[in-house]
Amino acid sequence: MEVDALTLARAQFGANISFHILFPSINIALAWVLLFFKLRYLRTGKQAWMDAYGFWVKIFALSFALGVVSGVTMSFQFGTNWPGYMQTVGNIAGPLLAYEILTAFFLEAGFLGIMLFGRPRVSERVHTFATLLVAFGNSLSAFWIIALNSWMQTPAGFVMKDGRAHVSDWLQVIFNPSMPYRLSHMLLASGLTVAFLLAGLSAYRQLKGDRSAGNGVALKTGVRLAALLIPLQILVGDAHGLNTMEHQPAKLAAIEGIWHTEKGAPLLLFALPNAETQSNDYAVGIPHLASLIIKHDPDGEIRGLNEFAQHPPVAKVFWSFRVMVGMGVLMLLTAWFGAWQLRRDRPAARLDRRLLCWLVAMTFAGWVATLAGWYVTEIGRQPWLVTGVLTTAQAAGAATSSMVAGSLATYLALYAGLLLAYISVLFHLAKKAAGQADAAVALKEVQA
Repeated sequence: MEVDALTLARAQFGANISFHILFPSINIALAWVLLFFKLRYLRTGKQAWMDAYGFWVKIFALSFALGVVSGVTMSFQFGTNWPGYMQTVGNIAGPLLAYEILTAFFLEAGFLGIMLFGRPRVSERVHTFATLLVAFGNSLSAFWIIALNSWMQTPAGFVMKDGRAHVSDWLQVIFNPSMPYRLSHMLLASGLTVAFLLAGLSAYRQLKGDRSAGNGVALKTGVRLAALLIPLQILVGDAHGLNTMEHQPAKLAAIEGIWHTEKGAPLLLFALPNAETQSNDYAVGIPHLASLIIKHDPDGEIRGLNEFAQHPPVAKVFWSFRVMVGMGVLMLLTAWFGAWQLRRDRPAARLDRRLLCWLVAMTFAGWVATLAGWYVTEIGRQPWLVTGVLTTAQAAGAATSSMVAGSLATYLALYAGLLLAYISVLFHLAKKAAGQADAAVALKEVQA
């Protein structure tokens, strides 16, 4: 059976953005971690912090390059697959994307060279300032992108004239009702992604015999950062849920698998949403808990999908949300257990081997949680591209199924190869650094 062009175009953009988001989710927080390493070095004078900076700045550079390249291809799709998007809301999307490039990307790119290669040529103060500006530029970039995405979810500050959106209030456009929650959620997600990447690759290096102080401080930073951010993410997630209930109730109903409005709704731990019968098969839930979490009242009423003429595909949103939460619970348990193991400045070299292996297994846990959360966000607003303004079908172009299928296959093959290469290079760099550090420590011991 031939798949229609609209479905293929959605799959293509979904594959593109899924690949792209992996790298900003690292770079946003990693830039600030690098600044932390540099400031700790300047404050303490300990070479371990600069050694950590030297290794992780390579990871940042590699991630930055892939993030830029994968981001460019998305802009082409606005013209080839989704011309109706810019035709309808280009007066809003265009300037916000331009602000991101002018105020953020140029700032990152302008000082990235100093950050990567300038330390032997400039003062420590200038090099630290360059690192700060790159970190700020990354976060500013996230600000503009999240502002646009949030506006698509909860549009405000505009009027429609002749079928096109025109800005009536830029502050309302940028700081739309869901923007603060999405921005906070994404920044914390980036922090957790980097925390587990730090812990995982550092644990891998330690398993390969790396006993260096630089690797030890990176491992401790990753575990402790994760333990700190997890509770904050839970609080922000709860606030974001309340915001979704107010502004996107159909998405919330799909998240909870609530087909019919009910009071004292259960929190479903497992279920197979059935669109044909508008019910959940094999449901296992905790009575009243969904109402307690969402309404803060065990008997609170939650609107069901039956109240909406259009709603997102339930199963995809339902399970994406549970993957995100399930991974979050694993991250919470791992981070807090690791932080307990590192209590009272216990050396990282004394961590249990089983914990180190588990940290390696959790290296990309942040990616899994981020992607699952992104799917909840993006699939959850379907069939709308811009809620209440433009549907996905209305924005689609005239490209044929065969044309989109060909480019989609090319994208998938390319992205699979790049992702495999990226992960391989990360572990190659970690293994190489471990070998160099182990040799240096052994040489010092012989000399002593």
